[in-house]
Order: sequence, then structure tokens, then C-alpha cells
Amino acid sequence: MPLHGEYEPSPDTRAREQVEQFEASGGAEANTLQGRPIIVLTSVGARSGKLRKTPLMRVEHEGRYAVVASMGGAPQHPVWYYNLREHPQVELQDGAERRDYVTHEATGAERDEWWARAVEAYPPYAEYQERTTRQIPVFVLEPAPAS
Repeated sequence: MPLHGEYEPSPDTRAREQVEQFEASGGAEANTLQGRPIIVLTSVGARSGKLRKTPLMRVEHEGRYAVVASMGGAPQHPVWYYNLREHPQVELQDGAERRDYVTHEATGAERDEWWARAVEAYPPYAEYQERTTRQIPVFVLEPAPAS
């Protein structure tokens, strides 16, 4: 179930350059943010249909991952949130390993469990939640079935 389509680089210079360095080095370079490990998430644009790549904090547990739509505690969701809502099939690169995943937005106890893991992986998430009135969404990524 690999993703196909035209890649549109991020308009954000920092994100675009980090993704380029990360991918060019097979995840050996540009693999941290504020001293913490990152992954690169490839999603399909909700409106454009183009492939979008986003560096995000690495939150992993037993082969599953979570991505946190914090946007630094801004009042609105990041654009990639809508991509995952519209197109739950994604690709995740963790270091040199790329794999397909299917996402769903966590709720209730599942969200609480993954939120705790996310804050452990990147403590500023707790501060970001205090900055906003919205509950910061957490998506869980399950390995896609082999096709």
C-alpha cells in the first residue's frame, strides 16, 4: 500500500530542510529536534492530494507509533492533522526504516495512554496543552497489513 503521487515540499524552510537531510542520509542526519529523536511522516494532502512530509517527534511503543498534533499549543490544528483525517494511510520513516501505517485518532483511555508516552518522549507537549483550550489530538499508527 505504498503512497503514490507528486511530492510537494513544505513551505516551512526548517521542516523542508530537515526532511531533505533526513531522507538524503537515510535517517542518519537531521534526526533530532531539540535533542530528541524525530521521524518523518508522509501523508496525502487533504485538499491537494499531493504527498506531504513532516518531521515529528518520535513516540514509539512495541512497533506502533503516535503523532501529536500539537502545533506548539496553537489554537488550531496543524495542516497535517486534516491530511490524516482524510487519508489515514501514511508512510513513516524512523531512521533508515520506512514502513506503511494506517492511522486513527485516539480517544479516551487509548489517548490518555499514548499522551503519557508522548509527554515522556517530549516533555514540552505538556506545556503545549496548557497553552491551548483545544485537546491536542493524538493519532496512533498501526503497521499496515502486507499486501
